[in-house]
Amino acid sequence: MKASIIIPAYNIEDGLERCVRSVLGQTLRDLEVIIVDDGSTDATGRLADELAASEPNVRVIHQPNGGTSRARNAGIRAASGEYLGFVDADDCVEPRTYEILLDFVMKNGLKCAQVCRDEIAPDGSPLPMVVTPPDKPEIIPSKDFLMELLMHRGDCSMCTKLTHRSLFEFCMFPDGELNEDFYVFTAFLQHVDGVGSLPDVCYHVCYRMGSNTRTDGDFFSRVFRDIVVNADRAEEMVARTYPDLKEVARRFALVQRLDYMMHVPLRMMTPGDGVRVSFLRRRRHGSIAPSSAQGEGGGDDDFYAEVVRYLRRHRRDIRNNPYLTSDQRSRLKVMSACPKTARTVHSWIMKLRKR
Repeated sequence: MKASIIIPAYNIEDGLERCVRSVLGQTLRDLEVIIVDDGSTDATGRLADELAASEPNVRVIHQPNGGTSRARNAGIRAASGEYLGFVDADDCVEPRTYEILLDFVMKNGLKCAQVCRDEIAPDGSPLPMVVTPPDKPEIIPSKDFLMELLMHRGDCSMCTKLTHRSLFEFCMFPDGELNEDFYVFTAFLQHVDGVGSLPDVCYHVCYRMGSNTRTDGDFFSRVFRDIVVNADRAEEMVARTYPDLKEVARRFALVQRLDYMMHVPLRMMTPGDGVRVSFLRRRRHGSIAPSSAQGEGGGDDDFYAEVVRYLRRHRRDIRNNPYLTSDQRSRLKVMSACPKTARTVHSWIMKLRKR
């Protein structure tokens, strides 16, 4: 078996068959499809079993709900393919996706290659391209690919890629985290010389209301915390492996924190005293690492306070980092000085624009 395509599925009875059919319709025939039913409470599990009963190269794993990472890891352990791909159950792929990816990695002796993706809004309208497709097929050296990721120009999605299974010996998907693709792919970059990149737009991301990356009302997705945690991991990795990218990694860490600050609800933005309280806790109990503040309630307060403290510690970088745009620099300056006031004013402006 040359390739195994893993599809985590949770309460997606209305979209699962379209997704699976797009994978079954591949021109690459030496391929298996593994659907991981992640504790669905609707008809997803039954539909997956019906697809497996009618299609000999479809397998189904049923497991208690544990999130996308746990479902993908279960699929990896069960897969028989030499190369692995991932498709989210509400998305779909073009028929030649895995044939052209496999052909490119085999011809060039690569462990990983990617196609391009487009994104479709819940109402069916196309969204702007996240990543600009290359003009022609190319092999991007790992350091250059990391640079592109840290500049928010590259694609870290594991769904656009075909990856040799040996890379998963170095890193599996982190259980319980979002932004998990960035974590896994940046770990892989340390073990390959380069990544293939094809210009073909073959993967279609189809957004639904209720996505785990949305901020809706009082709900605040933990993805905005996890992007900060991964930014810190990236800084640590760069310090070990590519120290000449230090300023690029610092820029990434600052911009990820800006993204967090622009989405964290006002109710979670403790006043200035909250930052001082966090500082007292640090002095009494030791440093509070960002990754330790992943829970609800007080953990959110600690995490917010730590983000503000990071911005204030790095005011010089905000002023001088050559990779920040003028707009990013201005926003970071305001957010580090008076975050809650800045967000309150921003909220007023956005409400006025909607009128």
